[in-house]
Amino acid sequence: MTIHLHEGDLPADVDLGDVIAVDTETMGLATARDRLCLIQLCAGDDEAHLVRFPRRDRPYGAPNLVALLADPGRLKIFHFGRFDLAAVKHWLGVDCAPVYCTKIASRIARTYTDRHGLADLTRELLGIELSKTQQSSDWGADQLTEAQLGYAASDVLHLHALKARLDVMLAREGRADLAQACFDFLGHRVALDLGGWPEVDIFSH
Repeated sequence: MTIHLHEGDLPADVDLGDVIAVDTETMGLATARDRLCLIQLCAGDDEAHLVRFPRRDRPYGAPNLVALLADPGRLKIFHFGRFDLAAVKHWLGVDCAPVYCTKIASRIARTYTDRHGLADLTRELLGIELSKTQQSSDWGADQLTEAQLGYAASDVLHLHALKARLDVMLAREGRADLAQACFDFLGHRVALDLGGWPEVDIFSH
C-alpha cells in the first residue's frame, strides 16, 4: 500500500480514472458542527490519495478535488455514502454524483445478515481483516500518525473489489435496479439531512 498525503487539495496531475473510491474523516458525527478533516481517494489499485484540510471557514477551497467529485463522468464509490456525501456537500459545497454505496448494496443484497459494516463486508466477501482501532481519533490534529493514515487509506483500498462482489449478488437476486434507484436517491436523502430532517421518516403515515 502506498499513501500520498496532500494538503488542501488534490494535485491536478493525479489521475484516478472513472471509478473512484471515496471516504471522509471528520471531527465527529454532527455534520454542521464537526468539520471535515480528510478525504481519501483510490482508483482501485494499491495507492491511496489523502487530502487533508487545515482548519478554515467553509466552503473549503479545493478546486481540483471539487471538480473530480462533481464530475458526472466519474462514478464515486462510498461505504455509508449518506454521511460522506453530507460532509462533502456541507464543507466543500459540492453535490457529488453519480455514486455507489456499498452499505446500501449490502443491505439490499445480503438480507441473510444484519452486519453491513465495512469490516464485516471485507471479512466475508474478500477474506480481509480491517482494523478499526483508529476510527475514533483526533482527525483534526496538526500531525496525523502513521496508524491514522493507514486506517484512513484502508477504508478506500477495497471498495472497488466489494462493489464487484456485491454487483454479482444484486444481479443474482434481481435487485440491481432497486439498488441503483437508492443510489440515485442519496443526494435527496442528504438534502433532507442537511435541511433539518435527519431522523424523520418522511414516508411514514
